[in-house]
Amino acid sequence: MSRRQDIDIRPIHEDEIPEWIRALNTGFLRPPSASDAEVADRTTYIVPERTLGAFDGDRCVATFRSFTQELTAVGGTPVTADAISNVTVTSTHRRRGILTRMMAQDLAAAKDRGDVVATLIAAEYPIYGRYGFGRATTAAEWTIDVPRAGLDPRWAGPDDGARIDLVDGDDVRKIGPELHERLRRAQPGAIDRSERWWQVSTGVLVLDRAQWTEPFYAVYRNAQGQAEGLLAYTVDEHWGDAKQPLETAKVKDMIAVSPAAERALWWYVCSVDWVTKVRTGWRAPDDLLPHLLPDPRAARITTQADWLWVRILDVVRAMEARTYGRSGTLVLEVTDRDGLSAGRYRLEAAPDGASCAPTTEDAELTLDVGELGTLWLGDESAVRLAALGRVREERAGAASEADALLRTSRRPWCPDIF
Repeated sequence: MSRRQDIDIRPIHEDEIPEWIRALNTGFLRPPSASDAEVADRTTYIVPERTLGAFDGDRCVATFRSFTQELTAVGGTPVTADAISNVTVTSTHRRRGILTRMMAQDLAAAKDRGDVVATLIAAEYPIYGRYGFGRATTAAEWTIDVPRAGLDPRWAGPDDGARIDLVDGDDVRKIGPELHERLRRAQPGAIDRSERWWQVSTGVLVLDRAQWTEPFYAVYRNAQGQAEGLLAYTVDEHWGDAKQPLETAKVKDMIAVSPAAERALWWYVCSVDWVTKVRTGWRAPDDLLPHLLPDPRAARITTQADWLWVRILDVVRAMEARTYGRSGTLVLEVTDRDGLSAGRYRLEAAPDGASCAPTTEDAELTLDVGELGTLWLGDESAVRLAALGRVREERAGAASEADALLRTSRRPWCPDIF
C-alpha cells in the first residue's frame, strides 16, 4: 500500500487529461475508459492549473477541478465564486487524506485570487462540512397528476394578449441567455451559464457519454411580444392496455421572469394532448407551482434535498455584497479550522447598504464558517441552528436578530448543477 506522502497531488499536464478522465469516470462508477471525443471536449474548457490529480506513480487515483463562477447574492449582486466540481477519490485510495489535501490547495488558491466564496453541489451530505461548506439552498421536484389538477381541458393559451410559441434550438440559443440573465439577477443562489452550457442543452455539443434527445421548446411572449419565459421538455411514449395515452412530460429547464409566464408555461405543459403526468425537474423549494393549479394536491413533491453548498472565503465582502430588509447590528465570532475566514466581525446592516469589519467588541453570536455559509443566502434560521447546537448565542436574542437581518421572503434557489 502506498503511504500518504507517496501520493503526489498537483495540477495535471495537458497530456495527462486522458488518465485524469479515466480516474474521474472510475470515481463516478462510469465506464472508465476515456474516449477521444471526451478527451477533446474536456480539453476545450478545463483549466489545467485548476485541475488537480492525485498520482500514485503514473496512475491518477483522485480528481478535483475548479473554475470561476458568478453567484447571485441576496439583492442581486453577483460575487465571484470558486466553483468546485469533478471531485473523486478512487476506492483503493480512500481514507488517506487525499481530498483534504486537494481541497486545502484549491481553497488557498481561491483565497489568494480574491474569490468571495467557494461553491459545490454535494453528491453525499456528510463530506463537505469538514471543509467549511454549509448547505445554502434546497431544490425540489414535483410530479403533477394532470387529470386531477382541475385545469380547464379547453384551455388553449393565455387570454391576455400573450402567446406561447414552439421554437427550435437556434431560437433558444438566441433567447435563452438573456432570459437566464434576467432570472439570475433577481434570484439569490443562481449562477451564470456559459455558452457551452447552451450548446450542450440544445444538442450543438453532444457529450460522448450522454444520449441526446431533442426537447420541445416553448417560449412565452407577453402582449408586447417580449419573451418572458422558456420551457424545455421531453415526453415519453407510454400507452395503457386500453389504448389510452399515459405519457409523462419531463421538464428539462424552465425560466420564467414574470408570474404570468410561470403560470402560462405550467398550464401549457399540463395541457399537451396525451400527457397525464408532468415531472417538473429541479425547482425552488417554495416554487409557486402547486398553487398555480386549481387543485394544489395534484402536485406532490417527489424529491427534496440540499443543493448548492457555500463556503465563505471573505466574510467582509460576502456580508457587504448582499442586501438586508431592515437595519441592525450584529457581532459575529466566526470559527474556521482552516484559518481562511476566522475572526470577529461587526455587521452594520441597513436597507440602503451594509458594512462589515473586523472588531474587538464582544461577540453576540458564535458560529462556524459553514453555518455562516448556510445563513448567508437567507434560507436557514439562526434560531433553528441554535436549537440544534450549531450556533451559540453569546447575547440573548442574537439568533432572532440574525434571522431578522439575514432571512429572505422567498427562498434562494440554484437552478443548475455543475
